[in-house]
Amino acid sequence: MTDKINNNSVNRANLNVNTTERQKQIEKNSQRFHDIYQQEISKEKTIKISAHAKQRLTQRNIELTEKDLDALNRGMSQAEKKGSRESLLLYKDLAFIASVRNRTLITAVQQNETKENVFTNIDSAVIIDE
Repeated sequence: MTDKINNNSVNRANLNVNTTERQKQIEKNSQRFHDIYQQEISKEKTIKISAHAKQRLTQRNIELTEKDLDALNRGMSQAEKKGSRESLLLYKDLAFIASVRNRTLITAVQQNETKENVFTNIDSAVIIDE
């Protein structure tokens, strides 16, 4: 009878160890999933610049710094939160037309180059502070 009790105690102890090890493995896998998920989200939230916008920036001798890109990214996120699809982003003396869904700058214009100051096919405008 004592042997049965000792065997049951050993079995319970083994079960607890196995359960603890399984729980640790689940937590480890969960953390790995979370890390991968965060990496993918951060990739997705970065701003892209279309070939056309790159061409316009080059033609106009406009260089965007990391600070500029961060500000534009914030503006894009604001537009996204409001459900925008195509937005005018006003930053410094620049105007950008952006596809919010694709997180892509489509074109760039300096303020002194806007002929009629009319932008079409947009559903929002965001004024971005520096």
